Amino acid sequence: MLSLSRSHRYCWFFLLGFLLCSAQPLLAQPTPPPTLLRPAAVFDGETLHPGWQVLIEGDRITAVGPNLPTPAGGRTLELPGLTLLPGLIEGHSHLLLHPYNETPWNDQVLLESQALRVARATAHAQRTLLAGFTTARDLGTEGAGYADVGIKQAIDQGIIPGPRMLVATRALVATGSYGPKLSTDVEVPQGAQEADGPEGVVRAVREQIGRGADIIKVYADYRWGKGEPARPTFSQEELNLIVQTANAAGRPVVAHSSTPEGMRRAVLAGVQTIEHGDGGTLEVFKLMKQRGVALCPTVAAGDAIAQYQGWRKGQGALPERVQQKHTSMQAVLKSGVTLAFGGDVGVFLHGDNVREAELLVQDYGLSALTVLRQATSGNARIFGLVDRGRIQTGLLADLVAVQGDPTHDVTALRQVRLVMKGGALVKQP
Repeated sequence: MLSLSRSHRYCWFFLLGFLLCSAQPLLAQPTPPPTLLRPAAVFDGETLHPGWQVLIEGDRITAVGPNLPTPAGGRTLELPGLTLLPGLIEGHSHLLLHPYNETPWNDQVLLESQALRVARATAHAQRTLLAGFTTARDLGTEGAGYADVGIKQAIDQGIIPGPRMLVATRALVATGSYGPKLSTDVEVPQGAQEADGPEGVVRAVREQIGRGADIIKVYADYRWGKGEPARPTFSQEELNLIVQTANAAGRPVVAHSSTPEGMRRAVLAGVQTIEHGDGGTLEVFKLMKQRGVALCPTVAAGDAIAQYQGWRKGQGALPERVQQKHTSMQAVLKSGVTLAFGGDVGVFLHGDNVREAELLVQDYGLSALTVLRQATSGNARIFGLVDRGRIQTGLLADLVAVQGDPTHDVTALRQVRLVMKGGALVKQP
């Protein structure tokens, strides 16, 4: 029989204790009792229903409608004066960025350590969730590599609070077209992955997917130099291959684009959404409508940047960039192209995601109901998220309750009183 020395026994006891402690997060958590939510009204993702209730069992919605009984052994949460709606879906965020009036983009990419950026992003994730956004499409780490994959894993494992994430990792740019750019003699880390030609773009797409990308983001156009207008970067062949390679692996492609030609190429390639679209024309928006490509206009980002540059809202003429957005949005609404909801959060404060909704209503003339549908069932439909975005039997119990009626007053979305993610209460009155 093998005998162990005292020191060996101590080592084994230490290892056993470590394994038992490490296993604790993996042990099954007690299932919460069924919960009946009784708000003043339920917005189901399409329509407002006064007097409805919602029953939650586990992480799913199991019943919706008026006069639901509390099941045996269950609990009831009374939510007087509140409207219950599906968890909001942020369509364009960057958890690893913070507002440019705090630190310029170049300095965030070049001077902030990845550890600092991840720590900050952890706080951003919590703020996003507490603001009522239970899902977020995060479209690029901007120089932080694959850090978004780790943040997503930490949220999924319950280590940190945050929304369900769809991550795009590094994003793709044509060589020389992105930044930061310093002296021509100095090579610096870039805010996205450079790739060129058929072999190069295919390899980059596969690499990002293998590292955990849910989405491939491509910059279909950008500024080649400071002070220049944006111009198309990737060829039609390159964009086609990017989309074909990603789709073959079950991943959609989204395109940053603000020029008519860049947008046209991306649409013909088959991207899921165009991000920004500032310089889009009626013709290109009609092409998007025809091809089933949605636009995520990110009006809040341009508004924020104009204010960082000295514009004071309500005083004087609109800055050129903001006026251009108004012009393109008129063409968008005339074309009937589908709109996704997303503000490019990170350019402005995380947790202030509702800023996009308020601007769409107050400055661009959309109705509160239209924007609310975009931020719930609309985004779920565009992004292929069949298990959320609506309050319906069998779907995830990702829910938010706000004071007032957001179908008529979009600012009610700032009055978040309850947040539930997967049946677990994150915030309650």
